[in-house]
Amino acid sequence: MSEPTPHEEPRLGAPAGGFGAGLGFAVLSAASFGTSGTLASGLLQAHWTPALAVTLRITIGAVALLPAMLRALHRRWHLLRDNAVIIALYGALAVALPQTCYFFAVERLPVGPALLIEYIAPIAVLGWQWARHGQRPTVLTVAGTAVAMVGLLFVIGLTTDTPLDPIGVLWASGGLFGAAAFFVLSARTDTGLPPMALAGGGLTVGGALLWLVGAVGVLPLGVGDAVAHYGGTGVPSWAALLALGLVSAALSYSAGIAATRRLGSRLASFVGLGEVVLAFGYAWLLLGQTPSGTQAFGAVLLLAGIALVKWGEPATS
Repeated sequence: MSEPTPHEEPRLGAPAGGFGAGLGFAVLSAASFGTSGTLASGLLQAHWTPALAVTLRITIGAVALLPAMLRALHRRWHLLRDNAVIIALYGALAVALPQTCYFFAVERLPVGPALLIEYIAPIAVLGWQWARHGQRPTVLTVAGTAVAMVGLLFVIGLTTDTPLDPIGVLWASGGLFGAAAFFVLSARTDTGLPPMALAGGGLTVGGALLWLVGAVGVLPLGVGDAVAHYGGTGVPSWAALLALGLVSAALSYSAGIAATRRLGSRLASFVGLGEVVLAFGYAWLLLGQTPSGTQAFGAVLLLAGIALVKWGEPATS
């Protein structure tokens, strides 16, 4: 099996480490990422602005990862200088963009549908690899894409008299490009950056960017109530914010990078679909958000379509 050349991400079937460890990291990342929408929704219902909630989430995550990042870079500080562009792109595209879009989406949409729209990202990843590396999709991949798009129509409600909020759908759609950037940039092994360094550096850049955008008034940074409610239980808002930063930022990003380095962006993005199922479960248990029958059918179609896309990927040698 050939090794990836410089500036080329690993191909499916050429993991950068143990498959079992990569799968474990991918499941851990999906489980922790899946909490973000539910935790954020409780804060938004308590009148916190999406911009402040996501900015604090990313900032807390960056602070939490700082010791691990410093250890990972010990006597290798040149890696930050050598990979300044990659870290900046990761912070802007893989951290700030998808999380901001997602938090604004869940202000208007239920958690599950908002995440489903964002998780069309694996198809965007395949499109990128076709354009960048000439990896043409197979017939099965094209068919899976069509099934996924039909499922998406059911999820967003275009087949019913009560479609989802169109502004919320637009926010969620913006998030899918950031999610695709997360999988593509996380998979690069030619940079020499340890996963903790990329995660910590990306969260630091993403947080700084959002504070800057908020400071100039582009996005409102408004503090809400002192208590957020989940499943009828009041939780201090600071505790919900801490969980957002530690679980759905620090843990999820570092585990996601570790998984993608081992599995490649395609397989990691497929395993990451488990986040959608878990997010539906969290939202049902803690927020009482139950999908309609039409949305549930659409979710099954969408996930089945993406599974066909993954099944149809060309074999690598």
